[in-house]
Amino acid sequence: MRVFEIQQFLLPAPSVIWEAFVGNLSKLIQIGWFTTKEALGGFVIGCSAGVIVALATARWTIVNEAMMPFAIAANSVPIIAFAPILNNWFGVDNPFSKMMIVAVIVFFPTMINTVRGLTLVDPSALELMRSYASSDFAILQKLRLPNALPYMFSAFKVAAALSMIGAVVSEYFGGNRSALGVFITQEAAQFRFHNAWAAIIIACIVGVSFYLVIVLLERWLIPWHSSVRQQG
Repeated sequence: MRVFEIQQFLLPAPSVIWEAFVGNLSKLIQIGWFTTKEALGGFVIGCSAGVIVALATARWTIVNEAMMPFAIAANSVPIIAFAPILNNWFGVDNPFSKMMIVAVIVFFPTMINTVRGLTLVDPSALELMRSYASSDFAILQKLRLPNALPYMFSAFKVAAALSMIGAVVSEYFGGNRSALGVFITQEAAQFRFHNAWAAIIIACIVGVSFYLVIVLLERWLIPWHSSVRQQG
């Protein structure tokens, strides 16, 4: 803080932030849980939709040709800019508006990665299964889905971080008073930056915890994959 000559009221000392964190812990847990539910809801909706659309995209060539260029282009759009519009659609105080923002944010990375995993299969393995007259469903179940799982978990880990970021930032545009983003903006507007930083710490803890849960699920569900064996 002293090196960069940042005024102390903007970036309080760690001891001051810690005191605010401990003093407001019960309230921070309450508002943190509220925002966590928004992030989790959006994560589930967005990732589920991404996987379903990816299955259709990988199955039918015409859908692949129509969806993939659009998905890649849409992935570069700052989705958070649509937050005010979605707030007006569903209501500023409605948690579903924040869930939908998170869902759109995580949808495209999940969909793109899952399509890659479903389509980038070993040609020799695919040819072998077709030589045994395996059905499309059998190929999907025995070859494409196992191949796609590492790609999907890579997307889920990115989505885990994006979901909490998206939920908090979307609340900057308005929301329930029991939300982290609203609390941060209100405290910052009243120059109580120590409380705002304490809330940011809660958001970081939740985001990291969410990521670690996905990592543990990955190790449990696909222990056979090389990336998991290298981590272990």
